[in-house]
Amino acid sequence: MQTGIKTSDTKKRPRGRPRAYEPETALRQAADAFWRAGYAGTSLDDLSAATGMNRPSLRAAFGDKHEIYVKALRDYWERKFALMGEVLAPGKPLADTLMQAYDAALDIYFSGEGQPRGCFVVGTAVTEALEDPEVRQIVSDGFIGLDERFRERMALAREAGELRADADPEALALLASATMHTIAIRARAGRPREELHELARKAVNAISR
Repeated sequence: MQTGIKTSDTKKRPRGRPRAYEPETALRQAADAFWRAGYAGTSLDDLSAATGMNRPSLRAAFGDKHEIYVKALRDYWERKFALMGEVLAPGKPLADTLMQAYDAALDIYFSGEGQPRGCFVVGTAVTEALEDPEVRQIVSDGFIGLDERFRERMALAREAGELRADADPEALALLASATMHTIAIRARAGRPREELHELARKAVNAISR
């Protein structure tokens, strides 16, 4: 009795080799490599090692090194904006909402293996923005978007009576954004999470009083 299955008896397989990687996972593995060493300090060999993909496969999937970095940068902003949208949603007191936003950011900044890595944008893109117009635009748009999300939340808090009637939502939003950038830089510099949480708490007290 034959135990093998004839090819003709099986469902036809689609042509071409199946992908051996998940594009979203591979892109974030590439981002991790950039996050560790910066754009200039990351080679295509580093990206290949991080993703488990050879150079031709990397190029076919994402483009050259610059294109990979830009896609990783856009992906980071998209994920951070989605997260901020969740934590800044109305329904909780302003102070609690802001602390939740900072703690969520700290989760990102301390997500590296073995050492804190700060913000992907602040740690890698700010340097590149000086000479790279595309990166500069992405960074600028992202910062403006973050400011706007904080401004919207401050405006809602003022309407709800959590802030003084003469409070300036735009000014408070800039302070909130600046605090986030500050804890990102200090995390990258190796300051402990507990210290940065306390820094954020003091800023929240100043903003929401």
